Amino acid sequence: MLYKHYDGDGRARFVTFSLHRPLPVLADDRYCREVAKSVNHVREKYKFQLMGYVCMPEHVHLVLIPRTDTKVGEIVGEIKRQSSIAIHELLNIGDPALLSDLFTYRNGARRFVLWKRRCYDHNCRTPESMWQKVNYCHDNPVRRKLVAIPEEWQWSSCRWYLGYRDVPLMMDVDEAHPLGNAPSGCGTKKP
Repeated sequence: MLYKHYDGDGRARFVTFSLHRPLPVLADDRYCREVAKSVNHVREKYKFQLMGYVCMPEHVHLVLIPRTDTKVGEIVGEIKRQSSIAIHELLNIGDPALLSDLFTYRNGARRFVLWKRRCYDHNCRTPESMWQKVNYCHDNPVRRKLVAIPEEWQWSSCRWYLGYRDVPLMMDVDEAHPLGNAPSGCGTKKP
């Protein structure tokens, strides 16, 4: 059964966007840092709530709650645009070989393309569904065998939920949040 995606209903959205080519560009912390910066800049502009995320080598997952007057496509498009510009600049300085792998021909012109044009978007219809998606983000690096336990992966919201605050992105959740408590899939609390 196909579900229709609705903007403006105040519900959480699970969004995935992937690199144009299946190259592990985001395995490099420098490029993940630029994605995180872009998420923060766009969050300030569009005032969405960030509930969870993970930056994987070839894709990014976000769990966010957009304002009712904002379309998720605008948010994701702006994150992709800003991060693409920043990563292009870094690649141009430090990794010209990888940079050349990220060029393609569109409309008869050779151009740098980091992200696929489309993204995957899932409406979280309940708070439980939202927390399942947050836990999915946290478990993704473990499933891929990049780490043994979720909190070892620097580029997810898991460590924030465990109480660490020296993290790339802060979440918009507190004790009084109407959507409930922290997700269960983050391992153990820090000492």
